[in-house]
This record gives sequence, C-alpha cells and structure tokens, in this order.
Amino acid sequence: MSRQKSIVSKIQVGKNGITKNFIDTLRSYFKKHTIVKVSVLKNNLEEFDNKKEKVKEYSDKILSDLGKSYTSRTIGHTIIVQKWRKEKR
Repeated sequence: MSRQKSIVSKIQVGKNGITKNFIDTLRSYFKKHTIVKVSVLKNNLEEFDNKKEKVKEYSDKILSDLGKSYTSRTIGHTIIVQKWRKEKR
C-alpha cells in the first residue's frame, strides 16, 4: 500500500508574523503536502497602509527561509507555497 501526498494544506500567519517556529511548522506540513496555503490574518495587517505589499514581504520571507525548492504566489491575503523536487529559483 503506497501513501500519496495530499495536495493542499492550510496554515495562518498571526500577529507574531513569520517566526522560526512558523517556518518549522510549515516545513513539517510539506512532509505530507505539496501545496500549502498561508492565510495572513487581517488583524496582522491593520497597522500597514499597503496591505498587499506586506503580504508580498511575508511571501519573500517565507521563500528565503525555506530554500530554492519552493515557489509562491499571492492572491489577496493568501500566499500559496509549492514545493518542487528540483530547485526552481
């Protein structure tokens, strides 16, 4: 019986932002999933005028911490992170 990875999982960025613990949790999600949707909570963005730019900064921070085998795309307050077998960036 072979086990296949499920496609999508979800995680949220709270008021603490991107921490080492958050990145470790995200890495553990990628052991079972190929795509993780990261939702940035609105209360985390209240103090910023340009909310889309802050979400993009979070996306860049996540990718720099995870490594070159990951890509991301932002849609609204959601960051979709995908893991690849080979380096994509």
